[in-house]
Amino acid sequence: MKVTKWAQTSLFISMSAFSMYGYSIGYTSSDEELNKVVNAGKKINQSANVSQQKVDKINEQIQSKLQQFKVVNKEIDGLNVYNKQMQAQLNNQLTELQQLATSMEQVSIIERQISPLMARMIETLITFVRLDVPFLPEERSKRTADLEKLLEQADVSVAEKFRRVLEAYQVEVDYGRTIEVYSGTQLVDGIERDVDFLRIGRVSFVYQTRDGEKMGIWDKASQSWKPLAADYRTDINKALRIARKQLAPDLIIVPIAQDSAE
Repeated sequence: MKVTKWAQTSLFISMSAFSMYGYSIGYTSSDEELNKVVNAGKKINQSANVSQQKVDKINEQIQSKLQQFKVVNKEIDGLNVYNKQMQAQLNNQLTELQQLATSMEQVSIIERQISPLMARMIETLITFVRLDVPFLPEERSKRTADLEKLLEQADVSVAEKFRRVLEAYQVEVDYGRTIEVYSGTQLVDGIERDVDFLRIGRVSFVYQTRDGEKMGIWDKASQSWKPLAADYRTDINKALRIARKQLAPDLIIVPIAQDSAE
């Protein structure tokens, strides 16, 4: 049995009472009186023990609540830090949303401005093709016509339309630095004949009949075809083979309309 200060005090009081009782009767008490005193002491001790157990239980509860309080305080501190981080992220997201809203407004303005720009670009391209060396006339005219139709389509995004316009410009740019041969028909001496057209960049554009007898060159100044001297036949045949990838690239003499026309 756990003896506490309270129990010790009760026992001391009991023993003191017993001593005083014994003194008062001159040490002549009977066993019955002694048992009463002992029982009374036991009851006091039991009562003190029960009280101590209650105190210990209350103390344990207090310690448990205190520990829970400390844990809750730590959780509160963690939540405060977390809330600050979330608030910072929320503020950044609100800023980004504002920037997106501004960007969307700017995109709307750009879309309204880019459609007229594309229309002008297509018109310029049509004029350029019309005034340029007349190679691949059907292919180039179809490309610009398709762009005009594309501009009117509502199911195509502005970005895709603009990409197609830039792509058409890039194709025209590439024509100026490539060599190409293709077959077609040409009016020669009043007779329509099958010929091979040879384009060397935009520097020279010539044709040669299939039998190799007749050759002509496009004159930009007069916007017409002019006969080409037979002296260029060897270089033209070489250029035709290079364009068909039958020969490796090599230096060739390029006829110029102003110098070679007869």
